[in-house]
Amino acid sequence: MMVPNGYSDVPAGKVAAVVTHLEMTARPARRPDPAGAWSLRRVEMPPLDWFRNLYRRVGEEWLWFSRIPMPDAELAARLHSPQLEVYALIDDGHDEGLLELDFREPGQCEIGMFGVTAKLVGTGAGRWLMNRALDIAWSRPIERLWLHTCTFDHPAALPFYQRSGFRAFRRQIEIADDPRLDGTAPRDVAQHVPVIE
Repeated sequence: MMVPNGYSDVPAGKVAAVVTHLEMTARPARRPDPAGAWSLRRVEMPPLDWFRNLYRRVGEEWLWFSRIPMPDAELAARLHSPQLEVYALIDDGHDEGLLELDFREPGQCEIGMFGVTAKLVGTGAGRWLMNRALDIAWSRPIERLWLHTCTFDHPAALPFYQRSGFRAFRRQIEIADDPRLDGTAPRDVAQHVPVIE
């Protein structure tokens, strides 16, 4: 359905975001790694509690909520698929970044999750993690790497992805139940998105 020009009401109890899909069809020139003592660890068969905890710490302030209420069986089927790889960025011995690479579609890779905790925002860890993501994804026989971001994400996310070599190809509007109203997310997160009941 196409949204008409002008204003469209979003019902109380809902949130709305503009989602931008981005892709690259060839490996870009590698950007320099920032200075930092980070490392990357592949997490085989990620435990669901571990994943949800890191997912919250990385994304809760940006209203990442889709994986929190997902039934365990559905989340496990996704995370434990042999074509899906989950990585943690390690900072000072702690998991502080999340990378999910989805190779389930032949010839493609989707960056399903990407981000670092608030502790590392602005340190260069995101650039370091993206360099690893590009290295891993383009070491496989793919023709396309893609992801999406939205207006709930950190304001620097979209330009960061574009500087990384992605180009926008699709825009959508996503409307969902506000996760702060049913306890999926704490009431006080994402102050940049007001709660309207």
